[in-house]
Amino acid sequence: MSLCSGYFSMVSSVVLLTFLALFDASARAHVHHSTFVIESTPITRLCQTHSRVIVNGEFPGPTLYVHNGDSVRVKTINKSNYNATIHWHGVRQIRTAWADGAGYITQCPIQAGVKYTYKFRIIAQEGTLWWHAHVSWLRATVHGAIVIYPKKGSSYPFPQPYSEFPIVLGEWWNKDPEAVERLLIQTGSAPNISDAFLINGQPGDLYSCSKSGTTKISVQRGKTYLLRIVNAAVNNHLFFKIASHNFTVVALDVCYTKPYTTDIMLITPGQTADVLLTANQAIAKYYIAANVYTTQSIGFFDNTTTTAILSYVGSHSSATPSLPQFPTYNDTATVTKFNKGLRSLASKEHPIEVPQNIDEKLLITIGLGLFPCRTNVTTNCQGPNNTRVTASMNNVSFVLPDIAILQAYYFGINGVFTTDFPSNPPIVFNYTSDNIPRSLWSPITGTKVKVLNYNATVQVVFQATNIFQPDDHPMHIHGYDFYVVGEGFGNYNARTDPLTFNLVDPPERNTVGVPVGGWTAIRFKADNPGVWFVHCHFDDHLTWGLNMVFVVKNGHGNLASLEKPPPKLPKC
Repeated sequence: MSLCSGYFSMVSSVVLLTFLALFDASARAHVHHSTFVIESTPITRLCQTHSRVIVNGEFPGPTLYVHNGDSVRVKTINKSNYNATIHWHGVRQIRTAWADGAGYITQCPIQAGVKYTYKFRIIAQEGTLWWHAHVSWLRATVHGAIVIYPKKGSSYPFPQPYSEFPIVLGEWWNKDPEAVERLLIQTGSAPNISDAFLINGQPGDLYSCSKSGTTKISVQRGKTYLLRIVNAAVNNHLFFKIASHNFTVVALDVCYTKPYTTDIMLITPGQTADVLLTANQAIAKYYIAANVYTTQSIGFFDNTTTTAILSYVGSHSSATPSLPQFPTYNDTATVTKFNKGLRSLASKEHPIEVPQNIDEKLLITIGLGLFPCRTNVTTNCQGPNNTRVTASMNNVSFVLPDIAILQAYYFGINGVFTTDFPSNPPIVFNYTSDNIPRSLWSPITGTKVKVLNYNATVQVVFQATNIFQPDDHPMHIHGYDFYVVGEGFGNYNARTDPLTFNLVDPPERNTVGVPVGGWTAIRFKADNPGVWFVHCHFDDHLTWGLNMVFVVKNGHGNLASLEKPPPKLPKC
């Protein structure tokens, strides 16, 4: 948690190398072995039975339980008809970028009928993360939680909870999610909206044919519980509430926070949160619920509510749970208030050091756009006015290569990517204007990366644009945690906005929501060599190209360098 990048920014290179050397002594750490079998399995939801790709016959997939310092081995057997990878979302993968699991970025996918074993270490991380497929839209059903306990003999920086429960929020289509993505690509238009949201794989009482499967959590009055919450939804931010209860946020994305008590939380796709819930209300039943936050118009998003039941021991079996009251779907003020209340926990045991002097400053515009169609064929040009919807970062719509960028980088294979991703927008304009010239709506395409020196301190300002359609973008960086030092609305001002930055105790995350019509500033130290995907965690935006890549060079010596590739890497 705040053991994460805050720890690595604090220590000198010598201390860091010594620390990593200790982890290389694998005999001192437990080796956790798991097997994941990826295959199609019949699943019944919303009165219909469909074949869906899941892991080990479970939906969500199995939770990995490990301790800080453990080594992990996951034998992955692909029995589905699709290419697949597993991304260990939020795991730093120090020196083990080969195991990151980003398709065509760090590895070629595991082909149908092929098996591959992921090997990595959990280094200075505690809390809740998750794993998911990272090829096409398989992650809609191929995902699960990762629980990282403190080292044996260590404890949480908060009172020990009585018990704990994982809560994995998801999204369900009656259509095959792979077919939804294919249609998006074929038509060039927005995807079909989902049919339900899920809590631990179940829609809940408010949907047809769903009451019997509703997730139920039993609690004793007076006890405190740790809820490990994951937003595994594909294309939606979610509000999270528990009827009549407050809860206390104690960690985000495996980074400890100062306790923050609230009755509502905004969680973007990719994010995780650890919250303490004290069962201090009347003995009864209460709905745990989630529904969408969006700035889109009604009819363009799934406006349903998923529920689970918080059931107090002793409550009547026929009692009707009470439902929490949610804000309106587009209540940006509530989102902003929640985000501004988050602070990293600073202590001697969990130090924080935000980079103060910056080596690399990047201003990156993020947003949607439209490609004009150059033929009379309209079947694949069903965006507005016979266009195709696209997305970009600094006017570059990312194109996945045919082989993994990490392999091309490591083995010196030319022609796979270029190193000219721009550090600033190629054209300066009023990014959040409602009247952006149409000449700026169409980006270029390319597979461009930004190269960073080892140990460089980096500041990235993600600037949302209003091109075509403004949106909130959940931005995720693989291989790193980062400090969220500032955010605001309108265009980022490099002269005045840094004066408002929190450089003392900003929240630390691996995924951050950039406000609609606004900007978010993050800082981190490039202390993890390898190739790291940076992308919007809305899968439709990812498909459209709202991605780029950081290549972090090796430092001095083996322990500051990327490990050699493992044997039997999947082939493209």
